[in-house]
Amino acid sequence: MSQFRPVELSARDARRLAVTGQLLTGPRPADLLAAASGLGAVQVDHTAYVAPNAELVLWSRLGSRTSRVEVQDAVESRRLVEIRSFLRPAPDVALFTAEMAAWPGEDPPGHRVGEQRWVDINRHARDQILEQLRSDGPLPARELSADFAVDWRSSGWNDAKNVPMMLERLEERGQVAVSSREGRERVWDLAERIYPDDPPVPLAQALHRRALRRLRALGIARVKGPACPAEPLDAGDAGEPALVEGVRGEWRVDPALLHTPFSGRTALLSPLDRLVFDRRRMTDLFAFDYALEMYKPAGQRRWGYFALPVLHLDRLVGKVDAQADRERGVLRVDAVHEDGPWSGSLREAVEGELRSLARFLDLDLAFDGRS
Repeated sequence: MSQFRPVELSARDARRLAVTGQLLTGPRPADLLAAASGLGAVQVDHTAYVAPNAELVLWSRLGSRTSRVEVQDAVESRRLVEIRSFLRPAPDVALFTAEMAAWPGEDPPGHRVGEQRWVDINRHARDQILEQLRSDGPLPARELSADFAVDWRSSGWNDAKNVPMMLERLEERGQVAVSSREGRERVWDLAERIYPDDPPVPLAQALHRRALRRLRALGIARVKGPACPAEPLDAGDAGEPALVEGVRGEWRVDPALLHTPFSGRTALLSPLDRLVFDRRRMTDLFAFDYALEMYKPAGQRRWGYFALPVLHLDRLVGKVDAQADRERGVLRVDAVHEDGPWSGSLREAVEGELRSLARFLDLDLAFDGRS
């Protein structure tokens, strides 16, 4: 049982913790690495309807303080390193290497037991892949070949995709790592050539530090959240317990953020931004009606293929349906959806963010739809 009496928060206080943790307040981070360190993890997704997710997330925090070239250079120079589809500051790799070395763990869940058995059965194929990377890497999965004794079995689209599935298991074991991306395709190499040569943080200490960092970045999180193995959406027992007015269940908060003055601003967010990625948390704290509609037929979309949530101060107040139209050289805004009437100053702030985003993308801004 926690030694702390739960902190009682209003819904507004909880929202402000979430916004503050995600570096979406008035004082912007000093630079790209400060933003990446504060966020801890930035999801890699190369859907470029507006911009790849990592670029869009970092722009939302930094605005004119960064550029696409700077983001790409940080990845190419390995100041940011990809681990299981999340970019992390290179020094943070030491928080993962002990867990990698212990894979699949002392008491692995059932699926991990099956994965370990499959890797062991296919140890010859594993060694073939590692030797090809050692001699010829970096290489994409399509340029690697191996003799598998048993195919990977899945009820989904990964069935019999042996080389990619082996590479993912070897990434989890800390033997290979993503060197770069060619569009959506990962290019792999030996982890020893990618990761910093820092001593691993002992496993228990590393897991605790990661939970604290995750809670600081989220601001407020549930004790247990939806499954997201690569970067959990909950806080475990990190921080202190909290109750949020009007919301059931226990939350955890970082006490260091409780007395941080709040200075809000207006921001446009990626649909995969961690402020909104956990849709249940988004609904509980922000009462925001939103869904990513890129997988819906066009006629069933309410807000657009890749609509950007609009944050204003501590509320999510609308969505912007925009697309980077490279052929025309414009960031095309097809619609601005207001959740309730906006003030003139809010409309101006949103347009200012759209102009900033267009500059970041090296495009002109064009309003083609109704607003």
